[in-house]
Amino acid sequence: KSTFFNVLTKSQAAAENFPFCTIDPNESRVPVPDDRFDFLCQYHKPPSKIPAFLNVVDIAGLVKGAHTGQGLGNSFLSHINACDGIFHLMRAFEDDDITHVEGSVDPVRDIEIIHEELRLKDEELILQSIDKLEKVAVRGGDKKLKPEYDVMCKIKTWVIDEKKAVRFYHDWNDKEIDVLNKHLFFTSKPMIYLVNLSEKDYIRKKNKW
Repeated sequence: KSTFFNVLTKSQAAAENFPFCTIDPNESRVPVPDDRFDFLCQYHKPPSKIPAFLNVVDIAGLVKGAHTGQGLGNSFLSHINACDGIFHLMRAFEDDDITHVEGSVDPVRDIEIIHEELRLKDEELILQSIDKLEKVAVRGGDKKLKPEYDVMCKIKTWVIDEKKAVRFYHDWNDKEIDVLNKHLFFTSKPMIYLVNLSEKDYIRKKNKW
């Protein structure tokens, strides 16, 4: 992760062969390449140029049980909560000299661990929200909060009962999206998967997974 962060941001963050090399997040602000911006600058010739910037954060790795505080779970989740999207980097190469926190290489398992930890944290947040809303909207009779309570119950069905990520449901209406934006659940964040292959697998464009 830290190596990818360094390449993306031209930084010099520590990248070592042991778990939790990154404890405090590394953060860098990088300009976003945009041909349209370059064209407009050439055409209008402004006195100064301020491109769009992307804040990239390298955070501690996630382990099984993170939603209960295992590893650096609480720190990881608080840092990821502040991000708009996630680059999920998983290892898909064998090397006995490079340790893996699970003791073996299996990118499919690692993806499932990350997904489940984020979903379980959302489950905790959803149940807390429903409990608070139920006291006010249902037992307290607050009609203004009843629609939000109903939406949270729908989210609960999808995330807890169906065990799916918020982003995998594609029919949220505008009012439901307003509730989702208010709570900013972990599984609602967009995610890009980055596969760390061996050079051999990269050249032949496949591996056993």
